Amino acid sequence: MPTSQRPAIPDFLYGTAWKEERTPALVELALRAGFRSIDTANQRRHYFEEGVGQGLAAAYRAGIVTRADLFLQTKFTYRPGQDHRLPYDPAAKLSVQVAQSMASSLEHLGTDHVDSYVLHGPSSGYDWTDADAEVWEAMRKERDAGRTRLLGVSNVSLQHLQQMDATNSEMPAFVQNRCYARLGWDRDVRLFCRQRKIIYQGFSLLTANVEVLRHPVVSGVAARENATPAQIIFAFARAIGMLPLTGTSNPEHMKQDLASSALSLSPEAVEAIETLAG
Repeated sequence: MPTSQRPAIPDFLYGTAWKEERTPALVELALRAGFRSIDTANQRRHYFEEGVGQGLAAAYRAGIVTRADLFLQTKFTYRPGQDHRLPYDPAAKLSVQVAQSMASSLEHLGTDHVDSYVLHGPSSGYDWTDADAEVWEAMRKERDAGRTRLLGVSNVSLQHLQQMDATNSEMPAFVQNRCYARLGWDRDVRLFCRQRKIIYQGFSLLTANVEVLRHPVVSGVAARENATPAQIIFAFARAIGMLPLTGTSNPEHMKQDLASSALSLSPEAVEAIETLAG
């Protein structure tokens, strides 16, 4: 894929989890609203990846976008994270499962490559294991074969990343984590990422922080900026170097979320929000 045709790193991701039969229509709607980056996973338990592909195909037919306009991100999910609808042979070696999952994703999404391929979560809640190392090497082979441009890991702790680094593994281009204000907006992991020039993708920024959206600090900044509390949180996320993800199914919220990229918060406002519960 020529470099000139590659989409830049996005500034907003549209997430497709938990949308089931609404997935095709919502993906098309998000693209019509202006999103150009789609996050999904080959995990039928929580995602309908084939439906994402149907939404993409509808958008292509309608002339809204071309494949070259888009940044597509999908994930490999271990067996414990799946239900019975598996995208690979569970008896196969992990490296084979990675290749089978990628082939299935490319078929679902109607493309010959994705822009980012993410390990949906390490095999252990504590350590970066030999299984993770095997999967990561298989993901690197997918990248080297041109089936993805970039690699990432999701749902990881600082310890996972430190252990990964200590094994001299190639570090990911992306880390994607659920982000809680009460835990300092994942400050330790964000700092690790900043030091190593890893892009931090934050998800559940609204749903994990409902109390923050109602906090007087956030509502006060929103009033001053003539913005919604959700827009303030997305603007804050960008200000601290985060690539935010939204999964809204509301057309008006899609437009509002995208418009948040025009907001520029003062350093004082950013610090106030960052230290709300951290």
